[in-house]
Amino acid sequence: MFTSGYANRSTSFASSTGNSTLNSTAPVSTGLISEVLYREDQPMMTQLLLLPLLQQLGQQSRWQLWLTPQQKLSRQWVLSAGLPLTKVMQISQMAPCHTVESMVRALRTGNYSVVIGWCTEELTETEQHCLAEAAEEGNALGFIMRPVRVDSQGYGHLSGLKIHSNLYH
Repeated sequence: MFTSGYANRSTSFASSTGNSTLNSTAPVSTGLISEVLYREDQPMMTQLLLLPLLQQLGQQSRWQLWLTPQQKLSRQWVLSAGLPLTKVMQISQMAPCHTVESMVRALRTGNYSVVIGWCTEELTETEQHCLAEAAEEGNALGFIMRPVRVDSQGYGHLSGLKIHSNLYH
């Protein structure tokens, strides 16, 4: 699994007698966007890395939003993974071209602790910037899940989108 993170961090500075000093009461930005590249033949690696974070976020009063292209999350998997079934919301059957736009809207609301979306293509700088701003505004985390396949030469991207079936029914 590979990850690359995009985050906007802001720090407030106060001016005091002509010198700039760090204001210790300045709000800390907690919005973050991270792109997770995963291999379909190793789904457990991704689950082992993300599940503890998702379980911790499940303790918040806010929802977790999953934007999946085709499959529906398995109720049994959500429960066995230790995620709060009453706080997991899913939108499936979404066209991949609408994933980033939907993530931006959801992140911006502040109703979700995390928004997870599947994309087949790399994000543009504009998309990265919009997502990072929305995550910061909504004080939320966003994960772009992008499957990759290692071909016979050891590299290459997956041409289609496929999510490992043990997560879905």
